Amino acid sequence: MTNPQAKQVLARHGKSFYWASLFLGATLADRAARLYQFCRFVDDLADGDLPDRADSLEDIRAGLADPKHLAAAQIPELSAFIALASEANIPLRAAAELLDGMLRDQHPTALKTEAELLRYCHAVAGTVGLMMCRVLNCQQRRADAFAIDLGVAMQLTNIARDVLEDAQMSRRYLPADWFDPELSAETIARAANRCHLPVASVIDRLLTLAEDYYDSALLGINLLPWRSRFSIIVALRVYRQIGRQLQGNGLQWWRGRTVVSKSDKVLLSLSSLKNLIPKTVPPHDVRLHSDLRGLAGVE
Repeated sequence: MTNPQAKQVLARHGKSFYWASLFLGATLADRAARLYQFCRFVDDLADGDLPDRADSLEDIRAGLADPKHLAAAQIPELSAFIALASEANIPLRAAAELLDGMLRDQHPTALKTEAELLRYCHAVAGTVGLMMCRVLNCQQRRADAFAIDLGVAMQLTNIARDVLEDAQMSRRYLPADWFDPELSAETIARAANRCHLPVASVIDRLLTLAEDYYDSALLGINLLPWRSRFSIIVALRVYRQIGRQLQGNGLQWWRGRTVVSKSDKVLLSLSSLKNLIPKTVPPHDVRLHSDLRGLAGVE
């Protein structure tokens, strides 16, 4: 059964992902939209202003682990996700780690190290890549590592794009040990001239790190079923373009979000055709996951 509401949520809030989903076909596009709807629901809850949002997130996490708690919670979005997870064999551990990341965002954030940054990116996005692998009927388990890399790369791009917006919510995901001297979220939120260049330099380093994960993800796309391969290539290239535009515009993070235009999405989609040429997928670069050991999908 298709879910038109999920498709509407994707079209309204995830324009880059919606564009990519158009190449999936009706069945897989519907499943991808249903996964996005759940992720969007918990993300909106985490970033909202409800006084009991942390308790609500805890209820969702408990519902993932305990069917009795699921019934008691009476959260339609969670029930819909559990049904999708059963249908697509999604590991609930990945969803639980996603909730852990959302719960972490309920407190002021000031990450200290690159390892801490990468573990956060895995929690809120690498897990989504892992779940999307199942949604797209990928049967090759070695694809998991590459799917996690795509999620991490996209989240690094998100952080680069949203530095100002996050700082205004008392969140600084840029690692403290990348700054000299350290800048607080409050200082970044004021966007004073004196912090333009130091923050821009750190964002550039962030986007350079993202490139390593995008490169890895692009290699692994050949492990996906043919029907979904092109869609994921498009999603990768469109999202990657956000960071490249940000760099091309002089890393002017204080001016707000960078957006990829519709015409650029079309051009990026056309250029993605060259990535459909079959290639042998090399072993995953384990160095990319050295800071992620013990997390869902990481060996």
